[in-house]
Amino acid sequence: MRSGGHVALRRPETGTCSIAPNAEQANRRENAGVFPRARRHERLWRALVSLPAALVVLALGAGAALGHNDHPPVPTFPSVLLAWTLDPLPIIGVGLAAAAYLWAERRVAERHPAHPVPRHRRWLFMGGLAAILLALVSPVDTYEAVLFSVHMVQHLLLEMVAAPLIVLSAPITLAVRAAGPRSRRAILAVLHSPPARWLTFPLVTWLLFAGVNWGWHFSSLYNFALENDLVHYIEHASFLVAALLFWWPAIGPDPQPWRMPHPVRLMYLFLAMPQNSFLGVALLSTERVLYLHYVTTIRTWGPTPLDDQHLGGTLMWVFGDMVFLAAMLGVVWAWMRFEDARTARLDARLDRVSRSRDG
Repeated sequence: MRSGGHVALRRPETGTCSIAPNAEQANRRENAGVFPRARRHERLWRALVSLPAALVVLALGAGAALGHNDHPPVPTFPSVLLAWTLDPLPIIGVGLAAAAYLWAERRVAERHPAHPVPRHRRWLFMGGLAAILLALVSPVDTYEAVLFSVHMVQHLLLEMVAAPLIVLSAPITLAVRAAGPRSRRAILAVLHSPPARWLTFPLVTWLLFAGVNWGWHFSSLYNFALENDLVHYIEHASFLVAALLFWWPAIGPDPQPWRMPHPVRLMYLFLAMPQNSFLGVALLSTERVLYLHYVTTIRTWGPTPLDDQHLGGTLMWVFGDMVFLAAMLGVVWAWMRFEDARTARLDARLDRVSRSRDG
């Protein structure tokens, strides 16, 4: 009789019947081998489900209590290096993402020992997560509420460092390889669904990236995010998600609904550079402070709010254009490798045809 996933072999109460030795041995092996592993797996899954839920609740409460620090200490070296906020919400999110990646990587190594995940992709993914932590829990997060230029560094870390590194690590390919047949079909079905095809269309991702940047910086939402923690979290999430979608069709090795040829990728990145430059120049050339929060925040050190705003615009202009130029060089390099590989395949095919004719 099978009850609750266990096989119960009952010994008759009378002495006239007995269990066959083979059946008894099989029952002993099954109970000693399979079911303890099943129980361990069940306990593991319960822990994986319950622990993150408890931590997220704790993080939301702690994050709401932390708020922005509008009066951080004067940044002096080396004490400024210790001014970490340690906001639990991004720490937990990054920790779960890192654990999921390492679990999937190990699963691929077990299933495909001859073709493990390239090691450099792990470092790219972890580098992207490190950039997120640097932006959201380091001294950058401590001083972003009082200096616009530091806030700009925070956004550049999310959009120009973390997002491209995560995209280059091919997390979707890892998820597909680590998933079982049913989960793999579900992932591919989502990727090729009409909403995903629309959202990942290169023109849409380009406009979304530009719209998020211009929309936040030239509206009241930016100042509102500085005064409200929930809106600030939404701001950071929108920057990161828009950047991930933007970089994916340009440099991502993952499978995607739209595969742009290399010349189109170059044009895609080239056209993104002037919109970034114009936004930086607009912040640099304005003669008034755009965000009231930085005017009302009292500090006796550092640049004036207007000079600080000009510095932030300069950072966006210079650093952003440098990243776009580096990405374009990377696309050119990938294009050259693609052409070399295609030429090698064509030469090999011609050699086979020539040998078959000679033979």
